[in-house]
Amino acid sequence: MKLWLDGGLQDVDSARVSVFDHGLTVGDGIFETVKAVDGTPFALTRHLDRLSRSARGLGLPEPDLDEVRRACAAVLAANPMPLGRLRITYTGGHGPLGSDRGTHGPTLVVAVGPTTRRPDSTAAITVPWTRNERGALTGLKTTSYAENVVALARAQEQGASEALFGNTVGQLCEGTGSNVFVVLDGQIHTPPLASGCLAGITRALAVEWTGAKEADLPLDVLGRADEVFLTSTLRDVQAVHRLDGRDLPGVTGPVTAKAMRIFDERAGDDLDP
Repeated sequence: MKLWLDGGLQDVDSARVSVFDHGLTVGDGIFETVKAVDGTPFALTRHLDRLSRSARGLGLPEPDLDEVRRACAAVLAANPMPLGRLRITYTGGHGPLGSDRGTHGPTLVVAVGPTTRRPDSTAAITVPWTRNERGALTGLKTTSYAENVVALARAQEQGASEALFGNTVGQLCEGTGSNVFVVLDGQIHTPPLASGCLAGITRALAVEWTGAKEADLPLDVLGRADEVFLTSTLRDVQAVHRLDGRDLPGVTGPVTAKAMRIFDERAGDDLDP
């Protein structure tokens, strides 16, 4: 396996990032996960736009998107696989052992690993912790992911693949690595970005392609929704068949099934929508 580091391809066994890298010491970094189908990244332009937005929000130097594109192409060419998880990581670089940044410049790592198509439906839970819709990192895809690690571990302990958060005012927000959609009386709804959720790439496409409406939703809407589904880069559109022990229609839900079908068709027609 080869990855991109320090401006070129390196063997995964010999590639090294400094132990003083700010991404390691204080989580000062951003990232994107991109689905790659037969060596072609899906929605790469949208992912790179978000990478730039996250960099600006974190106060990192603007990433060289031409280099990132070259890195993605080189890594995918060097590691052929039918379905891959392409990871772009961009950090504050070598820095002091504290929150202030150094002057060495950022670190860019691009790597890929094999993955498989997700199941059509899954189980999810809600967790007691909240997203802060007014936080400094709200809406940024940063490497500060420990909160998600803890919540996802809770979900897995309960036989689920995702944990869903409310925000500080009791509204439905998002999952650890997904956006959430609910069906009420045949209409698809999803929390607005003001709820504190990440501006998911798949979320945006699902809203555009299915006509889903953004709306402030109380967290308890999950207990009365007719159908629930999740979206993310590697989930695409995935039905939820159980939520906090409550059975849901899953893939037999007509609205969710239609959304899944529309997404597959539209994504298959254009790999960079």
